[in-house]
Amino acid sequence: MTEQDNLPQDYFFTPDARLLKTAEQAQADCAAFFAKTDEIAAYNGEKVLSAFITNRVSEPCLKGTTGYGYGDIGREAADAVFAKAFGAQSALVRHTFVNGTHALSTALFGLLRPNDTLLCVTGKPYDTMEEVIGIRKKAGNGSLADFGVKYAQVDLLPDGKPDLGKIRSAATTAKVCYIQRSRGYALRPSLTVEIIGEIAAAAKGANPQIFVVVDNCYGEFTETREPTQAGADLIVGSLIKNAGGGIASTGGYIAGREDLVELCADRLNVIGMGKEVGCTLNQPREILLGFFLAPQATANAVKTAAFAARFFELLGFTAYPKYNEPRTDIITSLLLETPERLVAFCQGIQKGSPVDSYVLPEAWDMPGYDSKVIMAAGAFTMGASIELSADAPLREPYAVWLQGGLTFPTGKAGVLRAAQELLDRGLLNFPTGK
Repeated sequence: MTEQDNLPQDYFFTPDARLLKTAEQAQADCAAFFAKTDEIAAYNGEKVLSAFITNRVSEPCLKGTTGYGYGDIGREAADAVFAKAFGAQSALVRHTFVNGTHALSTALFGLLRPNDTLLCVTGKPYDTMEEVIGIRKKAGNGSLADFGVKYAQVDLLPDGKPDLGKIRSAATTAKVCYIQRSRGYALRPSLTVEIIGEIAAAAKGANPQIFVVVDNCYGEFTETREPTQAGADLIVGSLIKNAGGGIASTGGYIAGREDLVELCADRLNVIGMGKEVGCTLNQPREILLGFFLAPQATANAVKTAAFAARFFELLGFTAYPKYNEPRTDIITSLLLETPERLVAFCQGIQKGSPVDSYVLPEAWDMPGYDSKVIMAAGAFTMGASIELSADAPLREPYAVWLQGGLTFPTGKAGVLRAAQELLDRGLLNFPTGK
């Protein structure tokens, strides 16, 4: 008798046989998409490797500094590697960005001045940006509106594509053209780099002085190009999403035009010192290793997202985007239709997580959101969306947003666990013939 024979029968999670059969079909249906995803990951992996080699990253670069951080070669290496891989002139990569919203806020405050206009061309921005901008006003809280920055918005067309005509018209008086690449809590397509390029061309054609800023969260390495290679002046993202590869424990980045990155560095740190100060403590190794692994981690998350879309489609639900549609972020939206299903799904994802699997997440009033939000994230890094997670505001149409999966097999297992939770609670009816 082997050691494995002594394992308890419930050592591995065993889903309902009907779920396993459906999962087999879903994975087979995704084969062509998975092959394309692997091609993108291979290209981006070589691109990142080239950025490390070109910038002569050495073992001492992995060490951190304390105090003022003058001459921090790890900090300088991270900036250079990110800039090279993203096709940018410069980058500001810092563990002191507390999240993606902080990095975006820093970029906007760095570029905008009183009486300037911020133009959001992808409709209403993500919930956590509303107070930063001043859309959800709390007078005196220090928002952009408090400092005299005006706000204008161009909504997407009904099919989710940008309204280039209205963008051209509105851009003539704007200082910043703000693009949200991912869908946020909306059932609309994420934007391809090609479409972002079209938006940038339209805005700059109407106003050559406008700055095009892209919220790049969830989008890094899903394509072979980044928005900075298609006309964007700045891209901004979080290190606990794609760009951190599941290794970085905190941080964010801003990359793009050198002069604009300097303005952002002054805003983050102190005027006149910009990128030249800021110790890295023990973070350079995490940031650099995470970025090196990011293309493959992103590919695993994309595969998990596509599998989940096809799997739940076969179970009778609607998924956005469909499993075989091009993806420019790592997110799948599943229309679950009821609050009970939404909560059960998130609690199932939690049960399929490596950390805190025994915890049942509940909806609560999260800071920065205007409705209760439930989040499942049994992750090694708190809130890391590159690890398997699911979240949603508890409001109609009761859709859940699923993202992450450091490995596809464990991502798939988590998705199956969520489906089993729905089944166990009588919230899942198999379509006829399943």
